[in-house]
Amino acid sequence: MRSPIPLVLALSSVLWAGCKNRPDLTDAGTGGGGDALVTGEAARVLAKVGDRTITLGDYVAALEHMDQFDRMRYEAPSRRKELLAEMIDVMLLADEAREQGYDKDPATQQEIREILRDAVLKQVREGLPRPSDIPEDEVRAYFEAHRGDFRDPERRRVSAIVVTSDAAASAVLDAVKKNPATWGDLVRARSIDPQAKADVPPELAGDLGFVSPPGDLRGTSPTIPDEVRAAAFDLPHVGDISPHAVSAGGKLYVVKLAGKTDPRDRTLQDAERSLRVKLAQDRMSAREGELLADLRRQYPVQIDERALGEVKVEVSDGGRN
Repeated sequence: MRSPIPLVLALSSVLWAGCKNRPDLTDAGTGGGGDALVTGEAARVLAKVGDRTITLGDYVAALEHMDQFDRMRYEAPSRRKELLAEMIDVMLLADEAREQGYDKDPATQQEIREILRDAVLKQVREGLPRPSDIPEDEVRAYFEAHRGDFRDPERRRVSAIVVTSDAAASAVLDAVKKNPATWGDLVRARSIDPQAKADVPPELAGDLGFVSPPGDLRGTSPTIPDEVRAAAFDLPHVGDISPHAVSAGGKLYVVKLAGKTDPRDRTLQDAERSLRVKLAQDRMSAREGELLADLRRQYPVQIDERALGEVKVEVSDGGRN
């Protein structure tokens, strides 16, 4: 539990000693979640910067926005001066930026809008329950209504030797049929996959990762084409290798079933933590959605689809060419 002394008052007391005992001062709320600052002291000027000022209230607000570990850094008087100096620097540089017109830059204006957006959303989220506060009966009701979402399908680990021609695929298949134990060596020697030369144990050579059965959207993988995925689920036993190379994306894959996990139904106890997070996030999304819907009613949005369609987006090839 927190001390009954308000946080901001406790922080500001290190800046000025004994002021709370002055007879002309009384406690007054700052609007910052119940914290208080002594009336009149918030407007006390700590520094003048040209014709601008930094008040005690400004300074305490800066402290209040830090987490408790950052605030501890400013217990020493010298560090408090450093914070004030930083605030002065920020004010000077911000004023200079405005003088030079940086505040009119579209990117700057967008960043300001995002800061303001975050401030509004933070206020909207206040009072929403934390995951641990979601009622148990609500968690159980959602679990019972969505049991299918908590049924984990069988997942298979796929390994492959990737080549570019029928002749290369036939050579790999012949070699691995003669001696399956050479799989790791064949991956490193024949596969064109970028990860083929990775320094891993032989049993992990050519590993492409796990997938769930074809058609299950939860188990897709960007490294495993659908054709390869289907071939892996046609193999009956771990260690089996496809009798024919699988064509996908202009390449040929010699597929090996490297491992699998059995399907299972998660219990409410298994799923409770993630469920509570989801339900709390759903409430937050609903409240944000209500605000946005109300704003769009107040301020109708019109989009020039034709202009949007003419926007050109340049994407780097990542140095591949």
